[in-house]
Amino acid sequence: MRPLLLLLTLLMLTIAIAPPANAQDLPQPAAEAAPTAAATPAAPEGPVEVPAPSELALQRYRSGNIIWAINMALGFLIPIVLLTTGWSARLQAFATRVGRYWYFALCIYFVVLVLALTLLELPWAYYTDFAREHAYGLSNQTHAKWIADTLIATALQLVVGLLVIWVPYLLLKKSPERWWLYTGLLAIPFIFFVILVTPIWVAPLFNTFGPMQNKNLETRILALADRAGIEGSRVYEVKKSEDTKTVNAYVTGFMNTKRIVLWDTILQKLDEEELLYVMGHEMGHYMLGHVVKTVFVISATLMLALYLSHRASKWLLHRYGGRWGFHSLAEIASLPLLMLLLQCFSFFGDPLLLAYSRHNEHEADRFGLELTRSNHAAATAFVKLQTENLGVPDPGWIFMAWRGSHPSIGQRIRFMNAYKPWETGEKPAYEHLFQAGGK
Repeated sequence: MRPLLLLLTLLMLTIAIAPPANAQDLPQPAAEAAPTAAATPAAPEGPVEVPAPSELALQRYRSGNIIWAINMALGFLIPIVLLTTGWSARLQAFATRVGRYWYFALCIYFVVLVLALTLLELPWAYYTDFAREHAYGLSNQTHAKWIADTLIATALQLVVGLLVIWVPYLLLKKSPERWWLYTGLLAIPFIFFVILVTPIWVAPLFNTFGPMQNKNLETRILALADRAGIEGSRVYEVKKSEDTKTVNAYVTGFMNTKRIVLWDTILQKLDEEELLYVMGHEMGHYMLGHVVKTVFVISATLMLALYLSHRASKWLLHRYGGRWGFHSLAEIASLPLLMLLLQCFSFFGDPLLLAYSRHNEHEADRFGLELTRSNHAAATAFVKLQTENLGVPDPGWIFMAWRGSHPSIGQRIRFMNAYKPWETGEKPAYEHLFQAGGK
């Protein structure tokens, strides 16, 4: 389980330790590798059927929904326990006594809380992230690697959190009525900075990045990037097979750190035409400005959540503050209250954010098709991924509303089959962005 939100700073921090913004564009595959490009026979060009899910896939889908529900419940339950037992107030008293000065007390409180929650979540995280993935044949990760990655992620939480957590609490002290506005505005440059440095400072902490081994494919990808209007592209191959049998490819970074990244697993499981479509999709995210737009959408949503938390906290503190042991959000002990409120507003806001994400993914699909015109290869890529991943092509509306950051695989395959404006005389939506030459 990913670390629970501890504050706005931890909410933003998850960007630094999670996959890049576009890193979940592809469904995750299952245990057995697909044929390599050299071994894949030529397929007839025609509509690609959406495969029915296997019984094992349906079992994984149902258990995944249960895990999501448990994670959501824990996101509410843990802060409530921290508040109602007075644990947070006692930790504040301890941190104040030991740290003496405001900043040091804040740091002590933060470190103890992060470590306590990490230890509390550890058995559940081990099951969901390690044991379950191995049980379904999706993981190559050793116990030692999982422990090392967990320690690195926790250390990143602590380091980045200690560097920035004082900002919202200082704003709470100095401007108790406008802190939510200033914090939301400061989130914008912070998130951009995280996106900028993640490819060069964070991602290499977990895996080894290097040049592509297949130089012919690299040349084709760079040519496609040139046609898409992305100049000076760099392509990296990351050794993810030491962790997983799942596949991925993405465009990441910002300004001079932007790069195209392919997991070594995807190079083994998709043929070149399918890979080129996947890269066309990722290039669509870049050319359509989805990263920048998403940062502003998330920041605006976050600012609204902080404002609602500000208003709701007044009533809650007036009614329960005496029982909890603190009376102001500016007190360090308010951290679980902010966790609880942000979790609550996130639950109601997630369907809107996920709908926006699905829209962006659909437009990136459109861009990739217009760039490559490889409808059949695009559809077969998703068929392979669904089959290998034990995926369900058309999950229910509850899944899509609260968990679906991308259109369902079934929707995407059907779109790949149907979208061919160049054959019907219609004007492609994004062809004007493409450079002359190339495919």
